[in-house]
Amino acid sequence: MQTEKPKRPEPLDIREKGTPIDGEPQYSDRRLYFQLHVFSHCYHPEVFIQHIQHSNYSPPAAVFYDDLNNPTGFGVLLIAMDAASLMEQSLVLKDMQRKFDREISYRPEMTMIGRTYSSGREPDLEEWLINKPIRNVFNPDFPWAIWYPLRRKPEFYQLEPRDRNKILGEHAMLGRNYAAGGYASDIRLACFGLDTNDNEFLIGLVGPDLYPLSRLIQDMRKTKQTTKYIESLGPFFIGKVREQWGSESFLEK
Repeated sequence: MQTEKPKRPEPLDIREKGTPIDGEPQYSDRRLYFQLHVFSHCYHPEVFIQHIQHSNYSPPAAVFYDDLNNPTGFGVLLIAMDAASLMEQSLVLKDMQRKFDREISYRPEMTMIGRTYSSGREPDLEEWLINKPIRNVFNPDFPWAIWYPLRRKPEFYQLEPRDRNKILGEHAMLGRNYAAGGYASDIRLACFGLDTNDNEFLIGLVGPDLYPLSRLIQDMRKTKQTTKYIESLGPFFIGKVREQWGSESFLEK
């Protein structure tokens, strides 16, 4: 008796997907990578900003934050379209450390990384993956930022999709209410397999004042997702923008 040959698996489609428009699906291979590097023992931040901007490895887009919890600390947020470009940009920080080794120290435990992603329900995929996160990060009216990673408990992924969506919806509604009031906007990034501590998501909250960002995190502590399904949160980096440049390098594309 002749046995049937096993069927070859269908090729995987790992493109980002959005809501179909007029019956046509949205796909994209474009996404952004964000990486935050944190330093301490900096007494002349303006010197380091100039070095970053004029280095041979100067990143096309970056944000320089003063660190709220460290008077000699700062953070540098790098942004790139792919991981290789991100690594190349980070050479400016390596070069900076070499030149100013006695003045600054790197805090690797505070390094955070993530990529933009889609859920499949986005009405404008390019807006969600590229334009919205760039506008939020570089909004001149939003100088305050809180960045933190998180990891969910494994039980969350065993829930039925309907139950997961309901739990996530509660969280999302809080975010939309704060955004509608002009108090906060967010940058939601995935970091599965990218984070050294096995975190799954990186969240950036930005706004005109620090208190609403803190209050939003406080309100989110009461949601079902946080109380039942969050394994870990943090560390938290709280920064205020000192300098930023290069948003147009992404929005023009």
